[in-house]
Amino acid sequence: MEWLQLHWGWLPTYLPLLLHGLWITLLLLVISVTFGFLLAIPIGLAQVTGPWPLAALARGYCTLIRGTPLLMQLWLLYYGVGSLFPLIGQQFPSFRSDFLWLIRLDAFWYAAAAFTLNFAGYEGEIMRGAFLGVPRGELEAGRAFGMSPFKLLKRIWLPRAVRLVLPTLGGEVIGQLLATPLAFTIPVMDLMGVTSKIRQDTYLIYEPLIFLALVYVCLTFVITRAFNYMERMVPSRR
Repeated sequence: MEWLQLHWGWLPTYLPLLLHGLWITLLLLVISVTFGFLLAIPIGLAQVTGPWPLAALARGYCTLIRGTPLLMQLWLLYYGVGSLFPLIGQQFPSFRSDFLWLIRLDAFWYAAAAFTLNFAGYEGEIMRGAFLGVPRGELEAGRAFGMSPFKLLKRIWLPRAVRLVLPTLGGEVIGQLLATPLAFTIPVMDLMGVTSKIRQDTYLIYEPLIFLALVYVCLTFVITRAFNYMERMVPSRR
């Protein structure tokens, strides 16, 4: 039964690297969820109220994002767009002299961009349903009080839509968290990347993966509790 014994002597040695990987994972999650949701609001709104060219463009974006794998989107950005910058830098040396050069070569920012665009595509469709789910009577009441379209969106339509989408948003954020390990394929040293390095260095298979699973379970629990708290704090009716 010796094969059932687990070895954890590697943990203190790799703990600083694991903490750095946790920071990268959380940073990817926060950036993609924050900016992805901010992009999702106009994408959802355009499908509901925009002129047909804008609505068709927003609908096409959501269809494209939801119809292609996230891994493919990530590789297209990193190996496709990212490969152009070194070529441009060879032709135009001044292109390599500004402070953005290192950002253009850093895999982390390609992962953040891919996750943000992917999250925006999914949430844009969800926000479309949320905007449509706000009772028409509330909007008509706002117009009757003389609210401008912007004030109506700010005071009534958007807050009510966010309240409607809040339970779904929690699940989407958890799904985004569980998608972040794909970043190590380009490569980014997130939790999955660090775990892969530990497995290569120590020749251990189960222990690093068990530790990784426990970390993700704890993060999922924290996110779930946070959204449950927000749902209780936000009134169901204005």
